[in-house]
Amino acid sequence: MQIPAQGPVVVGVDGTAADPAAVRFAAREARSRGRALTVVHAFAWAEAGATDYAPARRAASRAVEEAVSIAQRSTPGVDARGQLLDGPPGRVLLRLARSSTLLVLGGNGLAEVVARAWCPVAVARSDRPPGGPVLAAVDGSPLSALVLRFAIEQARRQGGPVHVVHAGERSGRPVLDEVLGPEPPAGVRPQLLAGSPAAALVRASRRAGLIVLGPRGTNARGRLGSVAAEVLRRGGCPAVFVHGPPGFRKPGNTVPELLPLAHT
Repeated sequence: MQIPAQGPVVVGVDGTAADPAAVRFAAREARSRGRALTVVHAFAWAEAGATDYAPARRAASRAVEEAVSIAQRSTPGVDARGQLLDGPPGRVLLRLARSSTLLVLGGNGLAEVVARAWCPVAVARSDRPPGGPVLAAVDGSPLSALVLRFAIEQARRQGGPVHVVHAGERSGRPVLDEVLGPEPPAGVRPQLLAGSPAAALVRASRRAGLIVLGPRGTNARGRLGSVAAEVLRRGGCPAVFVHGPPGFRKPGNTVPELLPLAHT
């Protein structure tokens, strides 16, 4: 099965204070990509308890309705729809990621979804307005090419520059040269960052509009890497974690390739 090229942008909400920022970010992304926006709340009814089921269900429905309203008010013209789905949030979101263009999250407890999703995952926890460059964090792994591709297309939609950054190695210039090739695209600026990769990327994110990176480095297998985890926890701007280069196969599955990035 191949992930459809026309999938929606999906944003997960849980009725917490983190919802509005994620919903506004997701609405902008859906509108700029020409995609529908699906607002989803995963209702784990077993956790609500038998006596609290009905009010908990109503509260979940209200959270979805409010999130749809926020999306429509913040981004006029966005095609926003709500869904209340039964099941544990991680399981529900991972299933939806198989047919989504982008999955957007705002709450905590996200590491499993960020590490295992089949589509790019954006995490937006603050209402920071768009601005600043798009950072493409590359490390020489096979994901670096897809990170750069996503960042360039994102910057084109926003009308800003791309800074391709590599942190933590004195020999980082060959990594940048390999990723960018002999003639970097217009508007793309390579930059070496000093210090440990995690700390350097967190610092750089405070001056950026968006940071794009892989969910794990060259050694981690199937789990969130230490650098990605630190950016997820402490990043100063929205972060997008990009999954799987073209032709990449996840163990035990038969999906031949990931979603090609949308052109607008």
